[in-house]
Amino acid sequence: MASLFDRPTQAPRRESPQREPLAARMRPRTLDEFWGQAHILAKGRLLRRAIEADRLSSVIFYGPPGTGKTTLARIIANTTQAKFLSLNAVLSGIKEIRESIDSAKQSYDLVGRKSILFVDEVHRFNKSQQDALLPWVENGTITLIGATTENPYFEVNKALVSRSRVFQLMPLTDADLRGIVMQALRDEERGFGLLPVIMHDAALAHLVDVANGDARALLNALELAVTTTEPSGDGQIVITLAVAEESIQQRAVLYDKEGDAHFDTISAFIKSIRGSDPDAALYWLARMVVAGESPNFIFRRLLISACEDIGLADPHAVEVVAACAQAFDRIGLPEGRYHLAHATLYLATAPKSNSSMAFFDALAVVEKETSYDIPNPLKDASRDKEGLGHGAGYLYPHAYRDHWVAQQYLPAELQGRVFFHPSDMGYERQIAEKVARNREAQLAAYEDAQAHGESSEDRWIGRTFDGKAARAQALRDIIFDFATLAPNSRVLDIGASSGLLSFEALRRCPQGGVFAIVGDDAASSSFVALNEKRDEIDRIQIKKIDDFANFMPDLFGDQLFDFVTGRNFLDKHVDIASFFRRLNHILDNGGKYCFCNIIPSMQPKISSLIPDEAKINSKLIAAWRDAESKVYASTIAPDIDMTAIEAAATRVQLTCNVRHVELPGALTITPSIFNRWFSHQNDRHSYIDQIGEYLNRESCDAITQFAHVYLRGQSMAWPAHYAIVCGERKTTPSS
Repeated sequence: MASLFDRPTQAPRRESPQREPLAARMRPRTLDEFWGQAHILAKGRLLRRAIEADRLSSVIFYGPPGTGKTTLARIIANTTQAKFLSLNAVLSGIKEIRESIDSAKQSYDLVGRKSILFVDEVHRFNKSQQDALLPWVENGTITLIGATTENPYFEVNKALVSRSRVFQLMPLTDADLRGIVMQALRDEERGFGLLPVIMHDAALAHLVDVANGDARALLNALELAVTTTEPSGDGQIVITLAVAEESIQQRAVLYDKEGDAHFDTISAFIKSIRGSDPDAALYWLARMVVAGESPNFIFRRLLISACEDIGLADPHAVEVVAACAQAFDRIGLPEGRYHLAHATLYLATAPKSNSSMAFFDALAVVEKETSYDIPNPLKDASRDKEGLGHGAGYLYPHAYRDHWVAQQYLPAELQGRVFFHPSDMGYERQIAEKVARNREAQLAAYEDAQAHGESSEDRWIGRTFDGKAARAQALRDIIFDFATLAPNSRVLDIGASSGLLSFEALRRCPQGGVFAIVGDDAASSSFVALNEKRDEIDRIQIKKIDDFANFMPDLFGDQLFDFVTGRNFLDKHVDIASFFRRLNHILDNGGKYCFCNIIPSMQPKISSLIPDEAKINSKLIAAWRDAESKVYASTIAPDIDMTAIEAAATRVQLTCNVRHVELPGALTITPSIFNRWFSHQNDRHSYIDQIGEYLNRESCDAITQFAHVYLRGQSMAWPAHYAIVCGERKTTPSS
């Protein structure tokens, strides 16, 4: 029987004769042995030239683990004539820093030798440690080489960063990692060149894949595989895929990461979450874990799903997944599977919304647009306020109730365009009504401005109305406070160009019905488009007619209404008596009506804005005010005839109450507004053109000059006055 001494010696195959780990032994000693990082170390690159010339200034190496930060510092230590000192930020305190500084000072004072201080994990230095080092870096006593896995611009003292060049090291490529393995297997002095190691291609591919750019992790796994594998009968050490899986503690992916199975499985996983099926989501998660799918890849898709599929229905979803991903990084496998499951179950059972897709609708508009101008109030006032009036008229939301004020935020060409549609799930359900009410108020203000801007005689005065959205909200509240609607009420909105009243009625009467009459014009297009996005059963029933105030009673068949409302349509073109007869015909017993109309004659006059201290000729101001009165009397829509309204309502046995309401507002006369008021226009619809019909050119020029001095750029109160017409149809006793 052969003795133990007759057996071939195998210890070198299983144990390295050197005490250092393979990763330490194989550490490159020169730049020529360094793998990867050609973007900073290729011949002719700045960092390589500085190292070879021994003219290195303070630098910070930033990159993930195993990319060569410490190795590069050791190469510098081997090539520099300077004294090389080393610290670890985790293990060193102020005492060690001061000892290093004293050593550097002594070396420089005695022999004029400079010192390089390498600080590993420099981001772990606290402020006092970094402050202790800073003066000596500043005066050149020490050249700092810092190494960090964290972004130095966020984690390292700004003063240190500003005095250092930052070089980012990238994860090694698969080709680099394969070269490192083959070098370790061939190197007889530092590696396993003396051992008969056979590496299967699948094993090498798995080690390289799982190492994910980390040379240290790769060499550690290789060393474990070689030193723990029993030689075969012929003395060879065979590294199979199974050995590689065990050595790096991760199974090989059972499908090609670029193949159908990889993409199909993650697709099934995400679609199960989107479909709120936690059982299916867990199954597909288990399939991926067993297959060896990268947890980082799974968490990446979960983070995307948290915003794409859950979104604002549960704003905390992305926080939960991010926390699970962070915890997984600390814990790893196998316990990290709890965090994969936790994140998966949270998303699968959370309320769902894909409203964030609205961004891509906005993106499509931007890609097609011709660079719409930014509304003037939104422009930066810090640079061009005085010269160009940028930022003038901006309303600071925090100065208003509920920290909100209606104003134009979209370009004029996109006003009324809707991108975000809150769902009725989770948190979005809570905010949907508020978003809708604010949007409708802004849209109403815009449509009012458009309506005034498009009418001929009223164009200039329409442009003076400011704070329209806030007033629209106030009018909406006045109207519906009177209405006292039931959930099953039937409501008609006459002239509903913006939908301000129609959508509010829809919210208040979910079991009833809402009907609207709109003009066949562009002003109502946004309202119609918004309505069409609703479920068909929940839509407002809309009819388009040119003369909507003179609608026929059978426009909606024999439909009766519990409440009829509308804004700004009772003008000089409406036959009041005929309108109230038709109103009486469509109101159900006990039905109510409430209309509001602006009172043009009570709106502020531009001439009244000139302050008393202005040295303006009394005859000129009198002529100005007289001309202004004539403009209001002849071209601006007259006030509604309150007496005629009350008489018409009484004749058809409708109760009627007409009251005056003043709603506050403010106006900043920006350069743009001033120019529209006081510049001569081809269509002769500016303010100065209107009063110019009754004044000579000299008087108009004088008025423009005074207005430029006393009005341009000023902010002032600008209230609006409305007539509120409301009443009801008396209940007819049943026979």
